[in-house]
Amino acid sequence: MKKIIFTDKAPAPIGPYSQAVLTGNTLYTSGQIALHPETGVLIMSDIETETKQVMENMKAVLDAAGMDFNNVIKATIFISDMNDFARINSVYSTYFNEETAPARETVQVACLPKNVNVEISMIAVL
Repeated sequence: MKKIIFTDKAPAPIGPYSQAVLTGNTLYTSGQIALHPETGVLIMSDIETETKQVMENMKAVLDAAGMDFNNVIKATIFISDMNDFARINSVYSTYFNEETAPARETVQVACLPKNVNVEISMIAVL
C-alpha cells in the first residue's frame, strides 16, 4: 500500500508525480529543485544558496512524512556542472552527520528542469 506525501512547505508538483511516496516504512522522494515553495521563484543567486533551498525543500518533504535527514539512507544528486561539486557538497554536508551519512551518488547531467544547477532526490526509512 502506498501513501502520497504532500506539503505546502515544499514546491507543489507541476506534473503527474508526487512530492514523495511512502510504502511500508520506506519513503521515495521526487527530486527537489530550488523553487521557493511560497513564491514559486527559483532561488539561483549562487550555487550554495540554490543548494540550500533544495535541501530546505527536501527537509519539508521529509517532515511531512514524519522523518528527517537521519532517516535518509540514499541520496542522488544531479548537477549541471561537476565543477560545482565541492560547493554543493559543502552545503549538503551541513544536513548530515558524517558518521551516519547516507549512501549517495552525484551525476553530471546535460540539463535539469527549468535549467537549474542542482536537483536532489532521497530514499528514507522509518
